[in-house]
Amino acid sequence: MSRKKPENLSFEEALSELETLVDHLEQGDITLEDSLKSFERGVALTRSCQQALSEAEQKVSILNEKALDAEPEAFETDVPD
Repeated sequence: MSRKKPENLSFEEALSELETLVDHLEQGDITLEDSLKSFERGVALTRSCQQALSEAEQKVSILNEKALDAEPEAFETDVPD
């Protein structure tokens, strides 16, 4: 199976793979070399997840700033009289 680069995965995909790696490492039944490869992949996945969370936090912050400066709008309903 060809693994995608962490930056090409969605947040959910990266987090799921990271959880799988942690479970596999916790079992302790893999070689030192495989453990190091898994750890290296886990670090890359963690960085990817952190980047995605940081970007989401920035977007929320920007939206909150815009919301504070927004003018009130009339509420319209589609309910017939």
